[in-house]
Amino acid sequence: MTAVNQATAVADALPDYAPVPPSAFGPPLNEQGYHVGRVERNLFWVTDGTYQSAFLLTDDGVALFDAPPTIGHNLRRAVDEIAAAEGTTNKVTHLVYSHHHADHAGAANLFGDDVIRIGHEDTRRLLLRDSDPTRPAPEVTFQENYTLQVGGEHVELEFHGPNHSPDNIFIHFPDHDALMLVDIVNSGWVPIFNLNLSEDVPGYIDAPGKALAYPWNHYIGGHLGRLGTRADIELHQQYIDDIVESSKDALGKVDPTPYFVKYGPNVWAAVKAYLSAVTDLATEPVVAKYTGVLASADVEEFTYSTTFTIMQSMRLDLGAGSQIHP
Repeated sequence: MTAVNQATAVADALPDYAPVPPSAFGPPLNEQGYHVGRVERNLFWVTDGTYQSAFLLTDDGVALFDAPPTIGHNLRRAVDEIAAAEGTTNKVTHLVYSHHHADHAGAANLFGDDVIRIGHEDTRRLLLRDSDPTRPAPEVTFQENYTLQVGGEHVELEFHGPNHSPDNIFIHFPDHDALMLVDIVNSGWVPIFNLNLSEDVPGYIDAPGKALAYPWNHYIGGHLGRLGTRADIELHQQYIDDIVESSKDALGKVDPTPYFVKYGPNVWAAVKAYLSAVTDLATEPVVAKYTGVLASADVEEFTYSTTFTIMQSMRLDLGAGSQIHP
């Protein structure tokens, strides 16, 4: 079989999914593979359709917020393009890490050694642990909050506890009507596997409510091709709330006894079958409700794994579905 025929056979065997709702799409990319747009005044955002970054342009320097490697050198091109159009310096003087993960920070080394890098104290700890030369550890750190001041502008950095990661922060632009909170809400889309691969489930579930407590109208979520709105956060909350309620219902309906009878001494096989049955029951109505509303809701592995992760947190963190031996 030729490589072309093999690729065709693989493609034919892949599942089909519902069309992506038009509301999930952002602006088209340019020939270099990125889009840069104005959020408000001198705050701009950059996307390659999958990842997002932002930068604040001032006469005293450029403050960059995250440096995803998939955007890579296009960040430099975007800054240069806008700085030339606005007649300001293109020198990046500050770089803020939203959190330590390489997919959002892996191009941080492209901006020189004299950039002031800023992040949560746990971001520094984790980056020193990881010892990745593409992600130099921040020299300026904070525990609860920090005000970045550059060129007469100020940005509020705040930590509200672990969520997606142990160090993920809220970045508020009070004079630009914007909030940047990465890896929590994918505007117009469902989370990918396991709540966007999040480490602290209760913190992740609570984060959108904390985001809505800030005054803003423009949301920079770190992923995909468009800016978000408050309505996007609320829709995400509804999706997660429905998973929680569906999981509670499924935990109350599925009897574990038949699975343990079937597998006898193979306890882990029984646990796998029982939890899979609960997750299947909890996932089905959510997939049906949000297909065509949130992009990729019908990619069952996404909603399934997110439901499984939430359900396990409900069991382990909240005690839901626990059965006490008589």
